[in-house]
Amino acid sequence: MSSLINEMPRAGIKGPQAKPQVAILGAGPAGVTAALGLARAANAEVTVLERSSMVGGNSGSFLLEGVWCDHGSHRLHPVAEPRVLNEVKAVLGEDLLWRPRHGRIRLQNRWIHFPLKPFDLLSRVPPRFATSLAIDTLMKMLPRRRAGEETFATILQRGLGPTICDSFYYPYVQKLWGIPPSELAVKLAQRRVSGSSVSKILQKIARQTPGFKSPTSGGFYYPRSGFGQISQGLQESAVAHGAKFVMGAEVTGINCEDGRVTGVRYENNGQTHDQNTDAVWSTLPINLLVKMMRPAAPAHVIAAANKIKFRGMILIYLMLGQDQFSEYDAHYFPELSIPISRMSEPKNYSASKEPHNKTVLCAELPSDPGVDTWGMTDQELGKQMCQWLANVGLPVKAPVLNVITRRLRYAYPVYDRNYEEHFKAMDSWVSGISGLLTFGRQGLFAHDNTHHAMTMAFAAVDCFSRNGEFDSQRWARYRHEFETHVVED
Repeated sequence: MSSLINEMPRAGIKGPQAKPQVAILGAGPAGVTAALGLARAANAEVTVLERSSMVGGNSGSFLLEGVWCDHGSHRLHPVAEPRVLNEVKAVLGEDLLWRPRHGRIRLQNRWIHFPLKPFDLLSRVPPRFATSLAIDTLMKMLPRRRAGEETFATILQRGLGPTICDSFYYPYVQKLWGIPPSELAVKLAQRRVSGSSVSKILQKIARQTPGFKSPTSGGFYYPRSGFGQISQGLQESAVAHGAKFVMGAEVTGINCEDGRVTGVRYENNGQTHDQNTDAVWSTLPINLLVKMMRPAAPAHVIAAANKIKFRGMILIYLMLGQDQFSEYDAHYFPELSIPISRMSEPKNYSASKEPHNKTVLCAELPSDPGVDTWGMTDQELGKQMCQWLANVGLPVKAPVLNVITRRLRYAYPVYDRNYEEHFKAMDSWVSGISGLLTFGRQGLFAHDNTHHAMTMAFAAVDCFSRNGEFDSQRWARYRHEFETHVVED
């Protein structure tokens, strides 16, 4: 599974003092972190090509009538690797806030605080649910034979029990990825169970108890001007160290000769540009990367690229004429009765009081091109959102001042039962091209958080020497470590 780079080509470098040239595709958290690391520590000439007008990618932010809005709900978790936290603190300073988590989740028509708290859980969880959960816990202690083929559903149920699976995980993953749990990859279930076993869930709940609570338990870091401020701060630092960013750059081709990367072609402001480079580091979806290669990839690799799937997301932003909709930063909706998976209120993340008499609700609606919701207008989606919220006891009573939407075509990699085969076909072929690196969530088809993507970028920089050579064995070891990353919900 490892993506190895045999050596870094030196095409176009003249003399021993010349700097290696690296083109980075995509200016999300992984791309901007890599740009900063290469420009600062690796003596490289770095050019970042980004299709959008601003950095951050799916983790970016924008200003909507005075309210900083993210592309969904994002947090910087305190479990992030120390060098990730230290870098973010260095670039943001006092703008990096420490915020308590204060959300809630809807389970069996009841609201329960999320992250789960002991006393709230005991007082609010339906008695039947609590009884079933207790029975599941006892049953796990009894030896049982495994029967039939292992699937995502069977592994998850054995690890978490039917109560949690039926009430939360099964409907939530079907909503999120758009396919039944039985069609998801076994490997994904193994990772989810390893990070969310009943014992670990209970440990997390216990850590919310006064006297047992650690200083970082139940909290997160968040920038004053939206989560995208992290990427903006890293970009500014990268530019200060000599990195170049080309915004509005649509990459259309990656040129290779004799198994080596030689250049990148991109469109910008209506003009075509061909840029020679010694290396290409891509954070783009790996299937798009494969289809950009010139000469073209072999037929079986293209076939794999056509079969790999990504889940889309519609973000619905409802601007209301009131200071605050609720006290909660986020609401989670695992049940299939409501199409959205999560709703956040951006002002509650940053504790902002401005602007007065305005707040925004951001609903995350898993969707894909071709389905009915994808083709709806902003106003239609806004009306639907109000109806969905009313159906779960969250009526919108204030005037709706504005509705806008954002559509993310590549929100989440889809881990169906065949994804590993298709990913391996692409990954193995990319591995044989000198100077080409794929990393980040979309590049490695990783189930991760933002801090994991930044960790990948730091790891890649660690493997790159000042003379342009890449330590492929070290990268392989890092790739093995990436597989242990556990998503923080």
